[in-house]
Parts: sequence; C-alpha cells; structure tokens
Amino acid sequence: MNKSLVIITSFSLFAALFGLFGCDVGRNSGSICKKNPELCADLHKDSWCLVEKGDLIRSRYQLKVTETPSGKQLYDQLIKLESYSNCIELAAGVKHIINTHRTEDRERAYAVSTQNLAQLQEYTKDNPDIYLAYYRWTKFNDFPSRDIVIKAEQAGELTETFMLAQVASHYIKTDLARAKLLYLHLLSHVKASNIDSDWLLALATIYRREQNTENEYLLTKANTLMSDNTASEEKLLALIANNNELAMQLNIDALELVKQLNAGKFDTSEIKLRFE
Repeated sequence: MNKSLVIITSFSLFAALFGLFGCDVGRNSGSICKKNPELCADLHKDSWCLVEKGDLIRSRYQLKVTETPSGKQLYDQLIKLESYSNCIELAAGVKHIINTHRTEDRERAYAVSTQNLAQLQEYTKDNPDIYLAYYRWTKFNDFPSRDIVIKAEQAGELTETFMLAQVASHYIKTDLARAKLLYLHLLSHVKASNIDSDWLLALATIYRREQNTENEYLLTKANTLMSDNTASEEKLLALIANNNELAMQLNIDALELVKQLNAGKFDTSEIKLRFE
C-alpha cells in the first residue's frame, strides 16, 4: 500500500489503515480499544449502536494487523463503516435535555464517520479488486466496476454467494438463460440456511417471461412457504387457467421443493429436473 497516495485528515482512518502498532489478537471490542485506543478514539462513548460499533472496531483491528490489506478486508471496512455511520446518524437525532454532551458526542462521531467513509471510498475508487468493484457497482451503479464483476463471473472466478446473486439479478435484464443457470446453481450449492427465498421469486419471474406458467406458479407458491410473503390464490389459479387439479399437484410439488431445499438436497433431487 502506497501511503503517499492518500491524504487523510481523520486520525481514526489513518490508524485503521496504516497504524501497524503491534500484533495483539483480540475479538472483544473493549479489549481491542484498551490495547489500541487509536482505533476507537473517534467513536461515540455511550451504549447506542453497540453491534455496529463492535463490528467496526474488529474490522479496523484486522486492517491494523495486516501489512497489505486485501480488497475483501477493505470492502468489509467500507460495509462496517457504512453500517456504523447509518446507525449513529439515527442515534444523533435523539436529543438529551440534561446530558447534552451525549448528543454532541454522537453528532461528532457521525460527522467523523461520514468523513472516514468518503475518504475510504475515494481511496478505493480505482482499485480493480473484485470486492471493491462489487462495492462501487452496487453502491454507485458504476458501470466499469459492474463489468469487472460480470467478467469475473463469466470466467468462473466468483465464489461469494452475494456477488453471484447480484450478477444473477443483473442477468434477468440481459440474459435469462444465464440468470436461470446462476439461480439454480445457488439453490444447488449454497448451504440450506443461507438460501434466500427471493431467489425463487427471481426464477418465477424468469419462467413468467418464458411463459411457463406452471413453474411460475410452483416457485411463487414455494416462496410463500419459505418466507412471510403471501400470494393471492385467485391470481395463482389464474396463471394456470383455474385448473384446480393442476393446482393441487403444483402445491404438492412446491412442498417437495421446499423440503429438498431445506434438507440441502436440491442438487440431487428429481424436482430439480423440471427447472433444467
């Protein structure tokens, strides 16, 4: 990392990125702050946003003990800093009539966090790392960064589930066949507990465009079984010309699909064949 390329006015970001002051390992944010006060000096002091604050501190610590931070680590810092900034912005809106210093402390922390975030975004804006390209694409709708991610997927270099899901969503607009392959890949290979039921709705959209109303019905029904979503039975029946007998069979198939997904056996299940 070329330190001379970055002008940093905020002490906290400087400490997080470049302050290599030792290698003490710690996961507890309180312990980290005690041993590395420079990582926490700019953060608010009270009990608001404890989760976001702790995550940010641990992310900063990982940067501190890494001589050359990876794109993934910088991406993690961006996400954690965003989360903290958003939380402390809301907290700063809570006004203390008596303990006004608490309000002032949060307002200060929010102002510094937005400065830090802008500086880190600027620092990473030209980094071609896939994580940082993904961040710029999804955060700023940056087309050159999008193309980096798309090219990586086409080369088989993407492994992160959230990136593959984002690319699959993009393909719904440009390449339905490839979008279908990606969503089926995700359903087949992602751990059952990490499956997003919205992937079923995305597939339902694809089959709607392909005018495959039976699969659209089945996938929409399966989504309602895996989520808190609801669907109009009247509209679902209309998809299949109010064929009640077919609806009964598709409802059974939807239950089977959900069963196989929850068991992590979709890839080897017979029901997968109807989507290929």
